[in-house]
Amino acid sequence: MKFSHRRQFLHLAVGAAALPAIALAQTYPTRPVRIIVGFAAGGGTDVLARVIGQWLSERLGQPFLVENRTGAGGNIATEAVIKARADGYTILMCGMTNAINETLYDKLNFTFHRDIAPVAGVMRAPQVIDVNSSSAIKTLREFIAYAKANPGKLIMGSGGVGTPQHVAGELFQMMTGVNMVHVPYRGGAPAIADLLGGHVQVMFDVMPEAIGYIRAGSLRPLAVTTATRFPALPDIPTAGEFVPGYEASIWWGVGVPKNTPIEIVEKLNKEINAALVDPKINVRLADLGATALPGSSADFGKLIADETAKWAKVIRAANIKPE
Repeated sequence: MKFSHRRQFLHLAVGAAALPAIALAQTYPTRPVRIIVGFAAGGGTDVLARVIGQWLSERLGQPFLVENRTGAGGNIATEAVIKARADGYTILMCGMTNAINETLYDKLNFTFHRDIAPVAGVMRAPQVIDVNSSSAIKTLREFIAYAKANPGKLIMGSGGVGTPQHVAGELFQMMTGVNMVHVPYRGGAPAIADLLGGHVQVMFDVMPEAIGYIRAGSLRPLAVTTATRFPALPDIPTAGEFVPGYEASIWWGVGVPKNTPIEIVEKLNKEINAALVDPKINVRLADLGATALPGSSADFGKLIADETAKWAKVIRAANIKPE
C-alpha cells in the first residue's frame, strides 16, 4: 500500500472508530441510569442525589434512579460503581467522605481518586463550629481561650470516627494547640441531640445538618470553616479570621467508573452545570445550607486530589483509625 493511501486508510479507520463513541454520546441515555448513594435515604447525600437525578431525568429523557447502598462509610457504594460497566449507566454521588476514606481505610479494594473518573462538582457547604445557645462562650476567640485554659475538659462530638466533623476538629486542634476529648456518635443527628442536651460542648457540624437549629436559635455558630463567609450567615466570621489558614468544607459531586467514554462524561458535566445555574436548583441548595460547585470534570478531579492529600496529613498526624 502506498504511503499516501496507507495514511488515508488509517485516518478513515480512526474516524470510523470514533463514530460509535460520538453516536453513543448523542443517544445516551437510552435506558434508566442508576445513581448510587452510600448513605441512607433522607440524608444530605441522598437528598442531593434526588435533586440532581430529577434534573437529569427531565433533561435527558430517561429515569435517573437513586439506589442506596449503605455501609463502611460509603465504601460499599463506591466499590459497586467502580466494578460496574463503564458505560454511563451507573454513577456515584461522591464527596469529601471518599477523599477521607482513601487514607482512613488500609485495605480497600480500590483507590478512589484513581478508579473513579470525575464528572462534575455539585455542591459545597461549610462546616460550622457551634455550641449550645445557652453556652457562656460567645465567640471563637473566647472558645479557643477557654479550651487552652481547660485542656481535656471540652467534649467534641462528631458523626463518627473519620467523619468530616471529626477530621475538621482534629485539624483545628492541630492548628490551635487546644486539647479536646472526641466522642464519636453513630451519625450526625445523635451527636447534635447531645449538643442540644448539653452533653457535648462543641461540634464542627456540617452546615446542612446544623442550619435548621441555628436558624431556630438552638445552636450558636461561632464560625464557619470555609475560606470566605457563608452567604446564608453573613454575620458569622470564618475560623480563618482567628486561625489563619484554617479551612474545611464538605463537598459533593458525581463520578463514574474509569474508562467511561469521555463523550458521556462531558455530556453529564454539561447537564449538571446547567442545573447549577438554575434558580430553582440554587434555592434547593441554599435550603440545604450549601452553594453550587460548578466546573469542568478536570476541576472536580483536582478538588478530589487536593482534598485527598489534605486529609491524609490530618488522619496520619492524629493517628485516626476506623471503628
